[in-house]
Amino acid sequence: MSLAVVTLKKGEGRLLKSGGMWVFDNEIASVMGSFLNGDIVLVRDFDGYPLGRGFINTNSKITVRLLTRDENQKIDEKFLEQRVRDAWEYRKKVTDTGSCRLIFGEADFLPGLVVDKFSDVLVVQSLALGIDRLKLQILELLKKVLEEDGIAVRGIYERSDAKVRRQEGMELYKGFIGPEFPTLVEIEENGVKYQVDIKDGQKTGFFLDQKYNRLAIQKLCKNAKVLDCFTHTGSFALNAGIAGASEVTGVDASQLAVDQATANARLNGLDGTVKFICEDVFELLPELEERGEKFDVVILDPPAFTKSRNSVKNAVKGYREINLRAMKLVKDGGFLATCSCSHFMTYELFTKTVGQAARSTHKRLRQVEYRTQAPDHPILWASDESYYLKFYIFQVCSER
Repeated sequence: MSLAVVTLKKGEGRLLKSGGMWVFDNEIASVMGSFLNGDIVLVRDFDGYPLGRGFINTNSKITVRLLTRDENQKIDEKFLEQRVRDAWEYRKKVTDTGSCRLIFGEADFLPGLVVDKFSDVLVVQSLALGIDRLKLQILELLKKVLEEDGIAVRGIYERSDAKVRRQEGMELYKGFIGPEFPTLVEIEENGVKYQVDIKDGQKTGFFLDQKYNRLAIQKLCKNAKVLDCFTHTGSFALNAGIAGASEVTGVDASQLAVDQATANARLNGLDGTVKFICEDVFELLPELEERGEKFDVVILDPPAFTKSRNSVKNAVKGYREINLRAMKLVKDGGFLATCSCSHFMTYELFTKTVGQAARSTHKRLRQVEYRTQAPDHPILWASDESYYLKFYIFQVCSER
């Protein structure tokens, strides 16, 4: 059966032609031929020049997500296996694969699909209709490729409960793929052990993207008094504790997260040093300042304050406020680790916002290092959404 052909308007498709993976609804001149949403289609420029194959979904503003730039490439088992194999071979070269992101959507040329490996368990998140159809086949191929390296997958859990699925006309879903198994999974990262709740934890259960950023703060924390804000399940706090901090306080607004973090501290024998409290960070920081508290290291790892361009202005206020408050709590010559995980809070905007906070508090920042997400979350140039994590470490000095 011949594939439907999506033809772009003249002058459109600039993102696609510069290496991107998406075709937006307002870039399309016509769709010729019959198709169902989720089907593979051909994409051509206004003059008929072939641009590749991808899957279509007219429910979404991202109407086509490209799978290959070769118009003649069949999207079959051989093709999918090569994509999976490439993703695994890449991880083996760039990261510790004990727990890592195996597939990162567009950046692994499998748009809309995320697969995380927590020890011997896989957690999958499917965010696009076309890839949802291929999901089970891809997972079987992934198990096969891992088994070749002696890794037996104990179970697979699906966390396709992200609201973005509704933009694809899809229901939210979570549950087992195949046999059931305990959904608390123990992993070890940077010498720290965690119980990961893959069923009810945020996103896929644990934020693997901060792996090496957590490691980077260890060298600052020996004998230090540390405050870890938005601690989630305690990962930065526990890295500080394992590095020999004298006292660590982790803060999160979720009691579930605090309970999990406390259990993780116990798991590592750090419950005497690393404590967690359930508080709103925006309310707690001014209180600590009023009490005259000071810390050697303050860590800010907030959730994304903006998930759209429309709310960036309010997000800037939030980032400026927490960074300003945190800087006031850092001892002279102490350290601030601060980050943003929002794609819409660009590197330039985040850098400017932190700088404004420093000027407002009359602090001088000495940049120790700037980092992004771990390399198992590769940044695909021309796919802007794949670059989302910005992470700074500064020494905070009084003006002198």
